[in-house]
Amino acid sequence: MSGSSPAARLQQLFEGRRLTPTQRRIAHSMVRRAGDAPFLSSVELAELAGVSQPSVTRFAVALGFDGYPALRRHLREVTPAGPVAGGAQDTYNEYQQAVHAEIENLRHLAELLADPAPVERAGRLLAASRPLPVLGLRAASSQARGFGYFAAKVHPDVRVLDEGGSMLHDRIDAARRAGASALICFALPRHPREVVDALAYAREQGLAVISVADSAFAPVAAHSDLLIPAAVGTGLAFDTACAPMLLGRVLLESMCDALPDAQARLEEFDARAAARGLFIE
Repeated sequence: MSGSSPAARLQQLFEGRRLTPTQRRIAHSMVRRAGDAPFLSSVELAELAGVSQPSVTRFAVALGFDGYPALRRHLREVTPAGPVAGGAQDTYNEYQQAVHAEIENLRHLAELLADPAPVERAGRLLAASRPLPVLGLRAASSQARGFGYFAAKVHPDVRVLDEGGSMLHDRIDAARRAGASALICFALPRHPREVVDALAYAREQGLAVISVADSAFAPVAAHSDLLIPAAVGTGLAFDTACAPMLLGRVLLESMCDALPDAQARLEEFDARAAARGLFIE
């Protein structure tokens, strides 16, 4: 941690935390003033974030500290120097901060992928499952649909489960009866309870569960056979999910490597698309 920037250290502190919108606002303000954050009083931080002083105290407790003084002591211990004035970090507006935070998330993902074994194992499990259920609800539904769209070009039977409700368990049952051996789940904050319930049920039915989640400590971890984390950006009002999306594409690549006829299927699709004039070149 000592070799990273103050902003990166703060991002790591907040990563995987289930923060309220007010707490995210405080976190964003601290990242924006990362060099000064360890030296701000609770009143100063509250004014900076536009929140109440008690909100700052609750924020510190949500991060696992006894109160704001304990949080500030921790930040001073991991910050090698005093307040930073006039650095590049201070010139970034909130939109640039969000982009830089996502760049940092992608760097963390790149470091994680230095060991390709988990992704390769996931690819083999996904390739072998016929059919292949792809689960993602609410905020994660777009991740599931995107993965399912491309997976269907190389996998013979992909079933996207992007709607909750009483039918969800029925659809898992149907996939299992048809021969499914694995399920991939995209799980992003805020984590719907029915996703956790669905994964517990899927494992009860004998499915291996591969999860892409925002943290190794996400609620789905207890019901996953293999969880690969990819952090989300929390600097804006709504989370950004560049790293989970890229990880989904990496898993697709690994699945293609494990499917002997993947290239032939892609070439067949391209030929049909050209014959139909499906795309404008």
